[in-house]
Amino acid sequence: MESLSARLGMRLPIIQGPFGGGLSTVKLAATVTNAGGMGSFGAHLLEPDEIIRTTEAIRTETQGSFVMNLWVDSGDEKSGETDAETFVRAATELAPFYQKNHITPPEYASGNSIHFERQVEAILRARPPVFSFVFGIPSKDILSECRRRDILTMGAATTLDEALAIEAAGVDIILATGFEAGGHRPSFLRPAADSLHGTLALVRQVVASVKVPVIAAGGIADAQGVAAAMVLGASAVQIGTAFLACEESGAHPLHKQKLFHPAARQTRLSDRVSGRLARFIATPALDDLERLNQTHLGYPLQGELTRPLKSIDSGLFYAGQGAPLLRHHRAADLTLALAAAISHTAPP
Repeated sequence: MESLSARLGMRLPIIQGPFGGGLSTVKLAATVTNAGGMGSFGAHLLEPDEIIRTTEAIRTETQGSFVMNLWVDSGDEKSGETDAETFVRAATELAPFYQKNHITPPEYASGNSIHFERQVEAILRARPPVFSFVFGIPSKDILSECRRRDILTMGAATTLDEALAIEAAGVDIILATGFEAGGHRPSFLRPAADSLHGTLALVRQVVASVKVPVIAAGGIADAQGVAAAMVLGASAVQIGTAFLACEESGAHPLHKQKLFHPAARQTRLSDRVSGRLARFIATPALDDLERLNQTHLGYPLQGELTRPLKSIDSGLFYAGQGAPLLRHHRAADLTLALAAAISHTAPP
C-alpha cells in the first residue's frame, strides 16, 4: 500500500501545523515543504480573495504539497448575541489590566465577517493539495467536490468518537490531536473541556479503530517524539509550537523568545483569550485576565478584548507542552532534525 508520505509527495512524514491570526506565513509553509515535509497555512481569518492569493503565493515558492486550513465552526452563539453594552461591561472589568499595561481599551465591533461557506468556495477554486479543517466536518457536498477536484481532506479529532465521525463522512486523513498541543482544542462533538485526551492514548485508539491514515499531533517537538508517534501507528506527525518558534513564522519576536524561555515550561488551557479553550504559557497576564474577566463573550468577540495584550512582555502566548524541547530557530533545520529518528521506524 502506498504510504501517506508518498501519496502527498513528502520525503519526510512531517507536517507543519497551521496557525491563524497572522502567525502563518507563505515563507514558513514553503520552507517546510521544500525541506521535505509539508507546510501549512491557517486561513480561517482570511477573506475568500485572500485565501486564493495566499494559495497561489505558496505555489510560486514550492512545487510540493501544502495544506490550507479552515475552521468549520467560525463563531459561537454567545458571541453572536453579544451587544455593545455587554462588550463595554467586559472591557470595563479589564480596565485595571489595560491601565497596568498602558493599553487603550478596544472598541465594540459587531458581527463576524468570516463565513466558512464563502471561504470554502475559495478553497475549491484555489485547489490546494490538501484542505484541512477543525471544529467540525464540512458537508457531504463540500467533501465530494474536494474529491472531484483532487483535493485531499484532513479533519482534526480530539476524541475517538470524533475520529470515527470524520472517517464516516469520507474524509481522507484524520489528525488525532492530544491536549498537549498548543493553541486551540478543536473539539466538536462535546465541549473541549470534556474532550481532553493525551496524544499517546488518543493516537493509539484512533489508529486501532479506523482504516484511513492517522496523523499524530500534540506535544511532539523533537525526533524522539516523532519516532514515538510512528511506533504508535501514525502515518505522519503534525508539529505546531516548534515551527511557530522559527524565524519564518509570523509570531511576534517576543512570542518566539518566550517559547525558548524557562517560562514555557508551564502552560495551561484557558478560554479567556479567544473565547475558546486553548493552551498558553502561564504568564502573569493570563493570571490577571482570568481573575478580572467575568463576562465571557465567546469566540470571536472575546478575542477582541485581548488582542492588544499579545505583544506585551508578560502577555498571552500560545505554546504546547513540548516547548521545553525546542532547540531550532530555522524551519529547514528543524525539519531535518525531526527526521533524524524516522529511519528507525516504518510508517504504516
